[in-house]
Amino acid sequence: MEKTGRNKYYRSKAPLRLGLAGGGTDVAPYCELYGGTILNATISLYAYATLQPRNDGKIVLHAIDKEEVLTFGSQPLLPLDGRLDLLKGVYNRVIRDFDLKPLSFTLTTYVDAPAGSGLGTSSTLVVAILGAFAEWLRLPLGEYDLAQLATEIERTDLAIEGGRQDQYAATFGGVNFMEFSANDKVIVNPLRIRSAYLHELSHNLVLYYTGTSRLSSIIIEAQRRNVENNLSVSIEAMHQLRKQAVMMKEALLKGELDKLGEILDFGWQHKKQMAENITNDAIDEIYDAARKAGATGGKISGAGGGGFMIFYCPGNARAQVVKTLATYGGQIKRYEFTPSGLTTWNI
Repeated sequence: MEKTGRNKYYRSKAPLRLGLAGGGTDVAPYCELYGGTILNATISLYAYATLQPRNDGKIVLHAIDKEEVLTFGSQPLLPLDGRLDLLKGVYNRVIRDFDLKPLSFTLTTYVDAPAGSGLGTSSTLVVAILGAFAEWLRLPLGEYDLAQLATEIERTDLAIEGGRQDQYAATFGGVNFMEFSANDKVIVNPLRIRSAYLHELSHNLVLYYTGTSRLSSIIIEAQRRNVENNLSVSIEAMHQLRKQAVMMKEALLKGELDKLGEILDFGWQHKKQMAENITNDAIDEIYDAARKAGATGGKISGAGGGGFMIFYCPGNARAQVVKTLATYGGQIKRYEFTPSGLTTWNI
């Protein structure tokens, strides 16, 4: 490891994502039994991590957006007690997997969107923290290695329910068609979408924050239980969402953008059948109002229950849809699609 003073910074950023199609089919055991397909795209909202080596034998964890700071003596295993466990979990795994002595550092993090908002914030933050450690310690992690390790930290070490798309989206970046199957096998297929199509997509796709967050693990656990119990309605809904991902891929590659709203609505109608609490009366009311204002389709982002929603507004419908959404007290979030995934550097 390179010897440095306290003024050396090892930084990283990883993009959040919009799940456009197939959401939920990357969750076990469905993807292991039937195979999952996801289409997502990273956007210009990020999770950030900075590591600053210390020489005083302390570990300081500082989550700026949560306004929380924890301090420990340098040790090989930080306690997982519900306070900044994502940060602790990454450190614990890095020490264990790479057979390192306890480190002394300050880890500072920040995310551009609230936790539980449906943009993959937790998983993206894990990727960003891993990236900062890889930059500092020169860890031999390729893209697939890093995304898989991030997944194991969340799903196994921290026992957080969820899928696998977010870690791969944050690591690879861009517009990707992802395939998930048994034994943790993942194939990321980058899509070469014409720039004009992407510009039109970002213009027409309104990102709306409802002002509420939710604990996605509760919804995902219900979804998992439905598959384990062989609930036919839920499983058939996931089959249809797999098809939706293929439909979305073909429409984007061919530039058939007028079909996107219809494809989003197709997926939303089926997604609601996967588990309880994916939608509620407030979400349904917002969705119906956006459709009446000119949106041709949309969905809740992430597992459901709250957070961000997206609406496809063709032609010049965007302005009226935005005006209508403003009456519900939420917030429109501006973004652009980003071609890059995890980025690390030191200064």
